[in-house]
Amino acid sequence: MHPFSISVFLATKMKLATAMDAFDSLMPYLLHLVLLYVSAGLFYFLYKHKSSGDGGGATPNLPPGKKGLPYIGETLDFVLASRRGTPEKFVTDRTTKYSPDVFRTSLLGEDMAVFCGAAGNKFLFSGQNKYVTSWWPDSIKKALMDPSSVDNSSKEESTKLRAYLPPFLKPESLQHFIPVMDIMAKEHLNQHWSPYNEVQVFPLSKKYIFSLACRLFMSVTDDSEIENFAKPFALATTGLMSVPIDLPGTTFNRAVKAGKLIQQRLLALITKKKNETLEKGKTVASDLVDSMLMDGMTEVEIGNKIVGFFIASHDTTSTAITFIVSYLSDYPEVYNRVLEEQMEVLRCKEAGEPLRWEDIQKMKYTWCVACEVMRLAPPANGSFREAITDFTYAGYTIPKGWKAFWMVHTTHKNQKYFPDPERFDPSRFEGNGPAPYSFVPFGGGPRMCPGKEYARLEILTFIHNLLTTFKWVKLNPNEKISYIPSPIPKEGLPIKIQPLLN
Repeated sequence: MHPFSISVFLATKMKLATAMDAFDSLMPYLLHLVLLYVSAGLFYFLYKHKSSGDGGGATPNLPPGKKGLPYIGETLDFVLASRRGTPEKFVTDRTTKYSPDVFRTSLLGEDMAVFCGAAGNKFLFSGQNKYVTSWWPDSIKKALMDPSSVDNSSKEESTKLRAYLPPFLKPESLQHFIPVMDIMAKEHLNQHWSPYNEVQVFPLSKKYIFSLACRLFMSVTDDSEIENFAKPFALATTGLMSVPIDLPGTTFNRAVKAGKLIQQRLLALITKKKNETLEKGKTVASDLVDSMLMDGMTEVEIGNKIVGFFIASHDTTSTAITFIVSYLSDYPEVYNRVLEEQMEVLRCKEAGEPLRWEDIQKMKYTWCVACEVMRLAPPANGSFREAITDFTYAGYTIPKGWKAFWMVHTTHKNQKYFPDPERFDPSRFEGNGPAPYSFVPFGGGPRMCPGKEYARLEILTFIHNLLTTFKWVKLNPNEKISYIPSPIPKEGLPIKIQPLLN
């Protein structure tokens, strides 16, 4: 590198920490541009070197598209579209220009093929461990996983993660969770909603979902102990979509520190539970941690799995709840029909009797509404894969090592699968519902999220208690939505509430 470039780089690095927060608040990957122009020669060399390794001999027939700028790729375009509340535009612009089946891009510094449509979703879901394997960005592993296990493959981690979920999420186990969910929802509404005339739905729903996960995953019920996990977890998850540069004062640096604190506290809790299990000779698991301890997992492995469960169930479910509240406020006729369904469930219960499995099964229309909300405001964008071999799709070659990305936005607002896609219409999910692999907030086929039913119970139990306790109006009907990466109301969805019976 030219000496002048080095001196500029060093000077810039000294100023980077103070400027970082401002950049993070504008767009998570803007700093990549700074680094790009500070050391353009180096990045250009790396870019050319990587391009020359796309394949020896005959040039493969790669998917159409472009890699964008060196290193940054098209990440900035993707982030900007998400920040503006239109993440689907990143997809539709490219499917129109290049191919409706698969297109090439570069995100997070990686060559990437974006698979489109129901057929693309099906291919990736069905091709797990044959063509592709799970892949997690380094930012997630560095911020939230134990450093000693960061080098473990995503395939290994994903396989272990799924292995311990099915017993925990079997119908007989889930049925026992419903009364706990119901009681905790009532306590949450009484403590955090009832004393106030105005509340913010998004932060409160996150608080409820996190407390519930602490109770069911780890048997943690003390408010101060829950808060000891909640605060660093919020810092860590915020850093997942920030600039992944670990310099003092940056959002990512704070995320890494918070992740280490989470691991320390989890390790202490898991060790304590392990000792209690040995001392008492427990043979029946009371929560997910107990189950994994009894299966011989190490404390570090359990800590990583618990973090994975929190990530999967936290922002996604609270986002779904938030937008259900929003859409019910916007569509009075839908609200009235959902309210009647929930009041009918309530009328069949004795005073103080908690919800049961059979009550949840009666909430069919409410779940149709929830699904239509998740179609229009999906709690997650999609998921990454990594090609483990060269393979061909739609006539194009996907080289080994490339990353693959499936996104809900290739189908959820596609009129091919959902006529008049911007219209809110819960009846789409009545009867046989949408075409297979077109509605994918939980994945699909063999890669269906094993926590789907758990999420359904969380959502329906909370909405039942909310609807039978309060009525509400939105304080800002025109509140802007930003996807970072889940849809988030910029003001937290403030609403004015009053008791239903008033």
